[in-house]
Amino acid sequence: MSTSAESIEREEKLQGVGCSRKRKEDPRFIQGKGNYVDDIKMPGMLCAEIVRSPYAHARIISIDKTEALALPGVHAVLTADDLKPLDLHWMPTLAGDVQAVLADEKVVFQMQEVAVVIANDRYIAADAVQLVKVEYEPLPALVDPHKSMDSDAPVIREDLIGKMDGAHSKRLHDNHIFTWDVGDKESTDQAFEDAEVTVKENMFYHRVHPCPLETCGCLASFDKIEGKLTAYVTSQAPHVVRTVVSMLSGIPESKVRIISPDIGGGFGNKVPIYPGYVTAMVASIVLGRPVKWVESRIENLTTTGFARDWHMEGELAADNEGRIKALRVNVLADHGAFDACADPSKFPAGMFHICTGSYDIPNAYARVDGVYTNKAPGGVAYRCSFRVTEAVYVVERMVDVLAQKLGMDKAEIRLKNFVKPEQFPYPTALGANLDSGDYHTALNKVLDAVDYKELRKEQEEKRANGELMGIGIVTFTEIVGAGPSKSCDILGVGMFDSAEIRVHPTGSALARMGTITQGQAHQTTYAQIIATELGIPSEEIQIEEGDTDTAPYGLGTYGSRTTPVGAAATAVAARKIKAKAAKIAAHLLEVSDDDLEWDVDRFKVKGVPGQEKTMKDIAWAAYNNLPEGMEPGLEAVDYYDPPEYTYPFGAYLCVVDIDKYTGVTKVRRFYALDDCGTRINPMVIEGQIHGGLTEGYAVAMGQELSFDPEGNIEGNSLMDYFLPTAVETPHWETDYTVTPSPHHPLGAKGVAESPHVGSIPTFTAAVVDAFAHLDVTHMNMPHSAYRVWQKCHELGLDKAK
Repeated sequence: MSTSAESIEREEKLQGVGCSRKRKEDPRFIQGKGNYVDDIKMPGMLCAEIVRSPYAHARIISIDKTEALALPGVHAVLTADDLKPLDLHWMPTLAGDVQAVLADEKVVFQMQEVAVVIANDRYIAADAVQLVKVEYEPLPALVDPHKSMDSDAPVIREDLIGKMDGAHSKRLHDNHIFTWDVGDKESTDQAFEDAEVTVKENMFYHRVHPCPLETCGCLASFDKIEGKLTAYVTSQAPHVVRTVVSMLSGIPESKVRIISPDIGGGFGNKVPIYPGYVTAMVASIVLGRPVKWVESRIENLTTTGFARDWHMEGELAADNEGRIKALRVNVLADHGAFDACADPSKFPAGMFHICTGSYDIPNAYARVDGVYTNKAPGGVAYRCSFRVTEAVYVVERMVDVLAQKLGMDKAEIRLKNFVKPEQFPYPTALGANLDSGDYHTALNKVLDAVDYKELRKEQEEKRANGELMGIGIVTFTEIVGAGPSKSCDILGVGMFDSAEIRVHPTGSALARMGTITQGQAHQTTYAQIIATELGIPSEEIQIEEGDTDTAPYGLGTYGSRTTPVGAAATAVAARKIKAKAAKIAAHLLEVSDDDLEWDVDRFKVKGVPGQEKTMKDIAWAAYNNLPEGMEPGLEAVDYYDPPEYTYPFGAYLCVVDIDKYTGVTKVRRFYALDDCGTRINPMVIEGQIHGGLTEGYAVAMGQELSFDPEGNIEGNSLMDYFLPTAVETPHWETDYTVTPSPHHPLGAKGVAESPHVGSIPTFTAAVVDAFAHLDVTHMNMPHSAYRVWQKCHELGLDKAK
């Protein structure tokens, strides 16, 4: 390939992989021309509002619709009894459970859907909601998951009484969902018995919510003449929604069209299928008119997919020099009233088996028990890949606890236990297969950048003066790219993804993907990949997603799947086109394929200057001048089923100063180094990292969905739920190393989840470290000023001198 100035200029014109080109999506958004579900209007459209339960657990005695139906403008009030003849009163969840679309005989969490009102507009519908009279018989609420399997615990799911064969394992109690374990328990237990040092810590990773910019919504329109259902849905996985809708309704999948327009952020919250979607579709089928449902912010925070809510017990065994010999983790997972987690079918606890982290741990065992409580269902991957945040949190906290017990520096103990570069690919004790990495280089780069030794010296001086300064270090490994169909599926559909690329006669291109953007710059980065592979300027490549009538079947966007799976499909499809283009070029130049070489945007005859054909030349010929027997056109489709996951990693360091009289924690410095393999667009990566760090800061320092003993949710509005603004958000310093994935077509690994996964334990590590000299080993999140002050008060630090 030529490296002449002319070739370099042509390469720069492509704006391909590695170029920090501006996002193609931004002009329409900053001009207010986004197209969201609530922007879409249809002739004759009706609006739906939902009647919700004030109780967390109660029997439904009666529902009186009379007054609501008498209100002018109301067309229908639907309850579970109306859906039963259609067999639509329950629906499957992505986790293999079933969930009530509308409460069937009793409610099992506060604000559960009880009835749906359909009216001319949402104002009339909202008024009618108040006129639906529901008589309840309150029942004892179960909020504490530790009491779920007590002998006298109230049974939440009466539909499952006595059914001890669960979707994933034998059930141990009527409120038990599954037991999932991984690793060698016997060898791990033995390692703990033989260990010179062991540590144990209990930690609670609290319930939080992704709280995307736009709430969830659906506009459904059923054409009775054609028998076709079209629905605009805020979905991160429109093809999966289409499949589930067909399974539920009996409408052939070929007559179901799901469109995900701009959906205003997802973060995992828009992967599940919610009752509001189903009721809007059912109402449209029943009434023969378009029906729109868009939830309020309080409804979104209260009833759509939460994240976390895991009670974890971590243990490490080591020798006196700090070499880790074994990890043991036991988890009690609160799933709410239905198991609606968005996890691959074979992994009811997600990818929690990455909990050995970046370390060479020879023995490990993890067990997770899922239970029902009277809380809203969910368990979505809030900016992470299926429970990876919990996995990283537990191992990183335990490494700190071990270092504290041994009196070792937290950086030193990590460097001592890292998987070494020559050990990759590295099979972990829990079944992950780390593809590539250089953890030592990453951490040392961070330590040098912040002058770590000087920070520790400053900390000692501050402690001597009674001041609180904490330094948190986290070195994490993610598992992304779900996934290989050999181990990953949703409802039996393998988690491959797809790309269809068409090069037009004049040399521009259209690509359609099975993924769906929520703000990750897909239109920009996919075009850059195709530009590099095919030599077509990225500005001339259009990207389309989110319409199941045009896009090839794909499993959507969540858990950093876009780069590891969608981008791989894109690269492979482009290479299929390039292979055909080479044959056309050879035909045009009257040489053999072997006589050609690729140079940026054209094929050249080796050693013959001037003998060349650009992609534009080849595209035109593909429609009028082909080798004998070759099919016209220049297009390809690829369904990419990855051979393995990818494993991005990072090293983060945070410095905090705490006011012991108020508990206010100031983040003085946060340094984040990420390794996501090949970097497609550095500017987009930087933006994704900033966003992930900000959400991580929110979770660690303030976000929480809590409940009182009666199951009433607390803090379900933006008056109480913490969303950091530019005022609260710390300044981020970012850095990177590049360790390509050996099995990905581009060497890329994915990045958008990593900063969220890595930052949360880093904030906790920094806060705890401020108290480490006082024998504090862990503090549960969120680290609000009040909670931190409570710790200061407990230790007597807030007393004036």
